Amino acid sequence: MTIQRFEDLKVWQKSQDLAVLIYRQFRDLKNFGFRDQITRASVSISNNIAEGFERSSNADFKRFLYISLASNSELRSMLYLAQRLEYVEKELALELINETNQVSKILYAFIKLMK
Repeated sequence: MTIQRFEDLKVWQKSQDLAVLIYRQFRDLKNFGFRDQITRASVSISNNIAEGFERSSNADFKRFLYISLASNSELRSMLYLAQRLEYVEKELALELINETNQVSKILYAFIKLMK
């Protein structure tokens, strides 16, 4: 079965779910710069998967998957910082960090399949 739409990719769906969690968690944060950066990083993951999927070659798609991976790492780094700044409780930060680790695993596996 060939995937015809990026919306059918599990990694895209999971990264969208993660972005929703981030937006909801940080929507009331008064540090607007931090809020903007963490939400942009979160949405960049699924957006790059979608953009890469629509490219004309597997090489382009793979490049965008690596960009998604980098955005996911940025998000994870910001979650560690959010915990240290006490913007989120430690338990919640660790749950969200775990979600980013899951997205990373799926992205790495997908990239490996494209070799």
